[in-house]
Amino acid sequence: MQQVELVEVSLDQKFILRQLIELYEYDFSEYNDRDVNEYGQYGYKYLDHYWTENDRHPFFIKVDQQYAGFVLINSHSYLVKGSQVSSVAEFFIMRKYRGKGIGRTAATSVFDRYRGNWEVLQHGNNQPSKRFWHSVIDQYTDGHYELLEVETESWRGQGFVFNNEGKL
Repeated sequence: MQQVELVEVSLDQKFILRQLIELYEYDFSEYNDRDVNEYGQYGYKYLDHYWTENDRHPFFIKVDQQYAGFVLINSHSYLVKGSQVSSVAEFFIMRKYRGKGIGRTAATSVFDRYRGNWEVLQHGNNQPSKRFWHSVIDQYTDGHYELLEVETESWRGQGFVFNNEGKL
């Protein structure tokens, strides 16, 4: 059985996270049609904020001590208004580790780490993400969630909203 763990990303590991984000953005370009910039990179404009803002939390997802992906959590919400919320800003599992339950384990671990209101958005074109999050959140909440349409500054999609405060 593989050991899956969430590991907080320290400032001196930011360069590793930056590289993993490039892999994520490459995969995601299939859905958002982004191109690389003049330096051959996608970039991630909020990366530095994860070490300067208290409500942002970067984690590596590791499998048997190897990098398998990452999850970025913040408190920015499109769907939950007027209360504290945790939001999955970005979630990435490297292809080698997909389809093995690692993403589910990592998602559940991060939900358990932060109790309260949650928002998890999916880009409208990303069908694998929609299937993954529906399966994970339906099981995690025993079906107690809302699925809402969302429109951000640059895309349309859907978002799951739930509260895990009473979950054991």
